[in-house]
Amino acid sequence: MTINCNEKLLELDSPKIMAILNVTPDSFFDGSQFQKIDELTYHIDKCIEEGADIIDVGGMSSRPGAEITSVEEEWNRVEPALEYLASSHSNQIVSVDTVHADIARRAIEMGVGIINDISGGQHDSQMLTTVGQSRASYVMMHMRGTPETMQQKTDYESTVSMELLKYFKQRISDAEQAGISDVILDPGFGFSKTLEQNYEVLNHLGVLRIFDKPILAGISRKSMIYKVLGGGPQKALNGTTALHVIALQQGAKILRVHDVKEAKGVLKLAEYLNIKKN
Repeated sequence: MTINCNEKLLELDSPKIMAILNVTPDSFFDGSQFQKIDELTYHIDKCIEEGADIIDVGGMSSRPGAEITSVEEEWNRVEPALEYLASSHSNQIVSVDTVHADIARRAIEMGVGIINDISGGQHDSQMLTTVGQSRASYVMMHMRGTPETMQQKTDYESTVSMELLKYFKQRISDAEQAGISDVILDPGFGFSKTLEQNYEVLNHLGVLRIFDKPILAGISRKSMIYKVLGGGPQKALNGTTALHVIALQQGAKILRVHDVKEAKGVLKLAEYLNIKKN
């Protein structure tokens, strides 16, 4: 399994690590941590040195209750990171986490290879067309509503797993009609889901393999961990590692993480123990 990331190829026969780079003042875990350029570049270098396969740059917080950021504000946040990656790490595969088609277009023009859209193309009607006119890959996440309203939308007619199957069937069709060749599926842990529903999704993550698309698991330090174990996101690394193992067993091909070194260790052990699903 290989995807085209704006003329850079990423093979997914073995799972890969997507490192989170939040350049926002209010993310749930590392908000405001990388507002200064020297801190930003240090973190990028560190993630790459530790083995990140993808750097995912996000200029809008998607924590519960967050409002959608304007295009210009978001671009002002992500542009310095994209410029540094283009100049100092030109071979690195880069993703931009955005719901705005205009951000996606500008990022792709700078060489970004993956657009990571939490709305699955539902926020901006031009998103699928914009990505489809490029050779970028597209991460399509499941969410109802917006980050501001999503936790009020957790009532499903059947199970949340059945909801995911119906949602992705339609959204994949829409993406392919728009010309997108490489789609990655993100079930949206923590988005429009209760604590119990998050674990239902994780237990049945493998059902998404019916679509023959790569599956991305974004579990890192989320409330589904620390609401069970106690503490907050700062104390959720051990639980993150445990759930990463389960995600790999269920067929995840990309782990979206805050802690690259630890996640790479999970991949190494998983491969050694031959527990990953191909």
